[in-house]
Amino acid sequence: MNHDPEKRSEWRAIFYVQARVALLFVPVVASLLIIAALAGNERKSVPDAIDRTVTSSVK
Repeated sequence: MNHDPEKRSEWRAIFYVQARVALLFVPVVASLLIIAALAGNERKSVPDAIDRTVTSSVK
């Protein structure tokens, strides 16, 4: 097995670029998870019988 320092530095540079690209996606994934969590709280399988946005229907 040949331990060429030049090859090792090439691999290190490749991994460095991959790590930087992965770091770019961390805020995107985090924001999507936050949006999904907030949207998940608003979901209802059955809508309310009373529309609370119309003031005449709330008595």
